[in-house]
Amino acid sequence: MTAPMLTTDRLILRTPDSRDEAAMLGFFTSDRARFYGGPYDLGGAWRYFAAQVGHWALRGFGMFAVTEKDSGATLGLAGPWQPPTFPEPEMAWLLTEAQHEGRGHAAEAVAAALAHAFETHGWASLPSYIDHENASSRALARRLGARPDPAATAPIANCETFRHFAPEARA
Repeated sequence: MTAPMLTTDRLILRTPDSRDEAAMLGFFTSDRARFYGGPYDLGGAWRYFAAQVGHWALRGFGMFAVTEKDSGATLGLAGPWQPPTFPEPEMAWLLTEAQHEGRGHAAEAVAAALAHAFETHGWASLPSYIDHENASSRALARRLGARPDPAATAPIANCETFRHFAPEARA
């Protein structure tokens, strides 16, 4: 299964593949991966990234590689994913390097991925499981309209569930 290609003003969201491998292995072996179970050794990082690539084939949806239109650089991942321990698909995101933060790339990518997920799959809402210490992701979730969902138990330790709602479900 190949992901559809989504475009925004500055970004292209596409199927993650070998073009993203170096950036993603760099992320998953760094301290930046601490909110994603890392940092991992190289083998663990490769398996985690391979899971993102294979998720599309297994579930028919997954996280998109977020790339910059102008340079083609891999900035991160954004989109829904659902490992077998999750009760429903989760909207997740990450930026590979600190230099990509504070420029609106994550918000632009997640907004596009959310719109695609709600329109394509008909989901009324999606959770994001965000670590209590991940202030930037918590702020982004709120900026995108997500709200804490105390009724939903996060399947990841030390995380709070934020809920994103499809436009028609917000009314």
